[in-house]
Amino acid sequence: MTNPLTDYLEPLPLIAVLRGITPEEIPAIAAVLAGEGFRVLEVPLNSPRPFHSIRALAAGVGERCLVGAGTVLAVDDVARVKAAGGRLIVMPHADVAIIRAAREEGMICVPGVATPTEAFAALAAGADGLKLFPADQLPPAALKAWRAVLPAEALVFAVGGIKPETMAPYWAAGANGFGTGSNLYRPGAPANEVRAVAAAYAAAFRALPRRGGVA
Repeated sequence: MTNPLTDYLEPLPLIAVLRGITPEEIPAIAAVLAGEGFRVLEVPLNSPRPFHSIRALAAGVGERCLVGAGTVLAVDDVARVKAAGGRLIVMPHADVAIIRAAREEGMICVPGVATPTEAFAALAAGADGLKLFPADQLPPAALKAWRAVLPAEALVFAVGGIKPETMAPYWAAGANGFGTGSNLYRPGAPANEVRAVAAAYAAAFRALPRRGGVA
């Protein structure tokens, strides 16, 4: 069975984490990110009026991008995200109850994991991908060791402190993509500034060695 995430990993396997964004900022920021090739966008639920922002994301770029929520900490929020038009649940942890709730709602789920034990438990619960988090405390060598035991088809995204210049070693270690938050977008940042940073991420990814597909 094809992983539903793979359709959104082209042209860039990058997840934009829009922490702190407001609904009013969504149209301009979403447009520039989608224009630079980002196809996965999340609004953390500890942002201002997050469900309004998710609704605006879905209305603006939902037909071509996978949009949803990050920092999902409660099972009840899964249905709220879906009602707002989101199709993605991202978490900082590996709560299997949230993973299962997302699966029941037909949503894509990427939980955060920091150990192989968490990774295997998340996959067994139905996770579509794994968020290696926080990546700035889990070096590429850790990911390489995980890759020796994880299923070959498991999608792993390095998230936490990722910058354009730090993607290469994780890619070499077997990452399928990356998530980036404050290094890409800061609350109140003008759209042209976000566009320039997004372009830098896109250029850095395109400079990485190719392999048999991002997945």
